[in-house]
Amino acid sequence: MSAEPRLFGKILIANRGEIALRILRACKELGIATVAVHSTADDDAMHVRLADESVCIGPPPARESYLNIPQLLAACEITGADAVHPGYGFLAENARFAEVLAAHNVAFIGPSPEHIRMMGDKIEAKRTAKRLGIPVVPGSEGSVKDEAEAAKIAETFGYPVLIKATAGGGGRGMKVARSAADVPIAFATARAEARAAFGDDSVYIEKYLANPRHIEFQVMGDGMGTAIHLGERDCSLQRRHQKILEESPSPAMTPELREKMGGIVAKAMAEIKYAGAGTVEFLYDNNAFYFIEMNTRLQVEHPVTEAVTDIDLVNEQIRVASGLGLSVKQKDVRFVGHAIECRINAEDPRTFAASPGRVTNFHQPGGLGVRVDSAIFQGYSIPPYYDSLIGKLIVHGRTRQECLMRLTRALDEFVVDGIRSTIPLFRELVKDPDIVGGRYDIHWLEKRLTPH
Repeated sequence: MSAEPRLFGKILIANRGEIALRILRACKELGIATVAVHSTADDDAMHVRLADESVCIGPPPARESYLNIPQLLAACEITGADAVHPGYGFLAENARFAEVLAAHNVAFIGPSPEHIRMMGDKIEAKRTAKRLGIPVVPGSEGSVKDEAEAAKIAETFGYPVLIKATAGGGGRGMKVARSAADVPIAFATARAEARAAFGDDSVYIEKYLANPRHIEFQVMGDGMGTAIHLGERDCSLQRRHQKILEESPSPAMTPELREKMGGIVAKAMAEIKYAGAGTVEFLYDNNAFYFIEMNTRLQVEHPVTEAVTDIDLVNEQIRVASGLGLSVKQKDVRFVGHAIECRINAEDPRTFAASPGRVTNFHQPGGLGVRVDSAIFQGYSIPPYYDSLIGKLIVHGRTRQECLMRLTRALDEFVVDGIRSTIPLFRELVKDPDIVGGRYDIHWLEKRLTPH
């Protein structure tokens, strides 16, 4: 007889910063021992201080530490960790990493390598979405070999079109062609960027939607044919395709539309027997949804979903990976109130230039409905080697108006001295009539930041 599923005994957290601390907290609440891995630049990091054990896995460059699979595997063997949580970024969507762990009897807290690969290739992801009944943006069936083919395909659904890298993300390898004359330079530039960023210069083409919103649905699957959705997040406030602020529910959504689209994505995830947390991302334009990609991991903005559903997503990830399944059914999911997250980056609020350095004063806001996910502290030196995200401010209120008022108050309390941060930008944004009224799309912030 096979043993009954049980929670892991020890989880190695293959990440750093606020997400490592977030995972560590979930493990402690479940009574699971933790292992923090870190580069030499993160010797005094908060997750290293709070973990049960820590292992230094290399020098500051990520490729020599946080992306170093042999070192991470060695850390698992040294500490006896029986599972790895990758967080987001780094190796979170690396199918080979998941396979290597499995070959050494270490569980990967995430979906199967098959699903990571399926959704990591944007062309394959689009084909899969189409097959599963998820609406997609009109575009090429596969990669486009040259600019002549790109121009021919563009004529079938009209300009403007978007030429996109099939691999990667973050806005790299994406160029807009507004007419046939723009195709050669857009095609060449997208390919060059894709090759430099991802080592793969293949691109595809799709219809460019002028002023859409970016709306994504949170899904959780048990890997055995059951999946649920936890509503949507509106991530339309972006700069260079990087999310700045996220909220749930979306100001553009109705309960009926949420139930319809959530049902479609949950059914699709159940059909492929998806395991763990995932996010199905859409562009929403003229009352229509168009699939753009799926992230097979936890998202930076997962706390807004946790706030409106009161469901711990990391807890659910660990349960699913251990074989215990989901703790909730779709009928148990309730959406209460409104939540907004601001990404606090160590960047100049005007130029967005990175601003690493020592934090001389740090005071985070508190009070009812306020949550701060951050791993920095007074005296902490932010290293220059990694992502500039230093924290997330999440607020929850009974209504969107109450949420915005609470966010305004919390931002006024937030103090991070010694470096520049994006806090001043958010203090301005929460007072803007368009933000207050929920009238913004994915291009809104770029237009606002561009001097006239």
